[in-house]
Amino acid sequence: MENNNVPKHLYFYSVGLSYKKADAEVRGKFSLDAIAKTRLLEQAKEEGIESLIVTSTCNRTEIYGFAEHPFQLIKLICDNSNGSVEAFQKVGFVYKNQEAINHMFRVGTGLDSQILGDFEIISQIKTSFAHSKAMGLANTFLERLVNAVIQASKKIKNETEISSGATSVSFASVQYIIKNVEDIGNKNILLFGTGKIGRNTCENLVKHTKNEHITLINRTKDKAEKLAGKLNLIVKDYSELHLELQKADVVVVATGAQNPTVDKAILNLKKPLLILDLSIPKNVHENVEELEGVTLIHMDYLSQLTDETLENRKLHIPAAEAIIEEVKEEFVTWTKGRKFAPTINALKEKLNAIKVSELDFQSRKIADFNEAQAEIISNRIIQKITTHFANHLKDDDTMVDESIEWIEKVFKIKAS
Repeated sequence: MENNNVPKHLYFYSVGLSYKKADAEVRGKFSLDAIAKTRLLEQAKEEGIESLIVTSTCNRTEIYGFAEHPFQLIKLICDNSNGSVEAFQKVGFVYKNQEAINHMFRVGTGLDSQILGDFEIISQIKTSFAHSKAMGLANTFLERLVNAVIQASKKIKNETEISSGATSVSFASVQYIIKNVEDIGNKNILLFGTGKIGRNTCENLVKHTKNEHITLINRTKDKAEKLAGKLNLIVKDYSELHLELQKADVVVVATGAQNPTVDKAILNLKKPLLILDLSIPKNVHENVEELEGVTLIHMDYLSQLTDETLENRKLHIPAAEAIIEEVKEEFVTWTKGRKFAPTINALKEKLNAIKVSELDFQSRKIADFNEAQAEIISNRIIQKITTHFANHLKDDDTMVDESIEWIEKVFKIKAS
C-alpha cells in the first residue's frame, strides 16, 4: 500500500544566472520587477515551497530556498519572467546545500559582484528576505543564514579595504563621459530615469563635470523634481523626451522599463550623440546605432573598465574570505546543533527517567539514603554523558545522520 505520509526530503538550493555566463540581453529576459517578485512568491506558496527569497538586479536573478528538486525553483523564475527553461539551462547555475550557502556568502559580501567589493547587493538580500518573511516564506534557517551574511558583509566592509575607491557603474559611466566627450562642462546632458543608478550617476556627473546643463526626465516627475531640488538641475516632463533627446550631446538612460523606451524612431539628430544605457533589461534599442553620429555604450562594457582601484581591491580578497569562513563556521555549528539538539534533549530525558527510577529503588532499599546528594551526583553524570554525545555530533568528521540514528536506536528514544 502506498504511503502518502512519508515526509519529503528538502535540500537548500541557490539557482539563478548572473553576468558571469549571461549577457545583458539574456539577463534582461530573466529580470523580475517588484510585481513579478510578489507573483513568484505567491506561486511558491501555492506550490508548497515553504521558504525562499528571490533577488533580481541588473547583474543577476537568483532564488535561495528549500525544495525537493532545483527545477521547482527554476520553474518559478521562468514562469514569472520572459526567460525559458532552455535558455536557463545554457547560462544558469544550481548550487546545493553547502555550495548554496557558500554562494550566498560570496554574493552578499561583494566577492561575486561584477565590480569587486560592490556592496549594493546586500541591501537587495535584506529587502528580499523582508518580503519573503512578510508573506510567511522565511524559516529559521533562512533567517539565520541571511543574518550571518549581513554580519560578514558589515565586517568585511569595516575591517578590509575591498570596497575602497570609486568603481561603481555610475562612476565608471561618468569617467567614460569625461574621457570621451570634449568640453563636457558645456555640453547638454540628459538623464532619463532617476532610480538608484540614475541618482548615483547624476550625483557623480554634478560632482565631476561641473556641468550646469543637466536635464532630468522621469516617468514620475516628482521623483525627478526631488533629486533636481538637491542638485539644482532642470526637470522636464516625460512627454518632452523626444525634444530633449534632440538637444542633448550625452544621454544617460537608467530606467526600470521592461522594454526599450529609446529607439531610432524618436531620434531626429542634427549633431553627434553619446548614449549610455545603464538599464537591465536594455532600454535603448540597438537600432539607434544605424543613425550616423550615434555611439551606444551599455553598462556591461562600463563594468569591464578595470583600473588601479580594482587591482588594489583584489589584494584584500584573502582577508575577506577569512572573515567569511569565520562567520560561516559559526553558522554551520548552529545548523548542526539545531539538527541534533532534539536527539540530545530526548537522550537527557531518557537518562533522567532512568535516574528517577533508580533513585526511587535505592531510597527504598538503603537505610539513611541521601537522596539529595545522589540527585546532584546523578545530574552531573547525565550532563557529562550528554556533553560527550554532543561533542561527538559537533565533530566535523561525524556522520551526523547516522550517529543520530544509532543513538536513538541504542537508547530507544525518538526525537520530537
